[in-house]
Amino acid sequence: MPPKLNVHNFPRPPLLEKTPRHLQIKWNNKLIADTKDAYWVLETTHPPTYYLPPSSLLVPLTRSSHSSFCEWKGAATYWNIAKPDNESEVVKNRIWSYPQPTKGFSPIKDYLSFYAGPWDCYVDGERVEPQPGDFYGGWVTSDIEGPIKGGPGTWGW
Repeated sequence: MPPKLNVHNFPRPPLLEKTPRHLQIKWNNKLIADTKDAYWVLETTHPPTYYLPPSSLLVPLTRSSHSSFCEWKGAATYWNIAKPDNESEVVKNRIWSYPQPTKGFSPIKDYLSFYAGPWDCYVDGERVEPQPGDFYGGWVTSDIEGPIKGGPGTWGW
């Protein structure tokens, strides 16, 4: 069992580093992304946010008109994805990337991050839980401990 990672020991500003973890994303049991070549971002009070290389994707994406801005990583682009077994069902804005990230985050240029749903996300075979709330995209695994930002009453942390 991996050692526990306390989110209150993660740094601020956040840390970007390669992770050797095996990441998989399945939608209705169909594998849509698979990699051991990802990055994670660790930030105080947040579970890790994972960034997968575009080459790990097994299904096409379409660019969304939605965007947002992160004070650490810069301007984010969002993506839409059609359900593999029903292409008329499209999930919008649950995947994002940084086409021109800030200098400290340049290694994740065009890498993709997924909210943990409506698909199932796995880290080393363990199905993750989404970070509380619907704003942040962290993935919670059994090795994560400590109060996590995102739920009611945590907005000002």
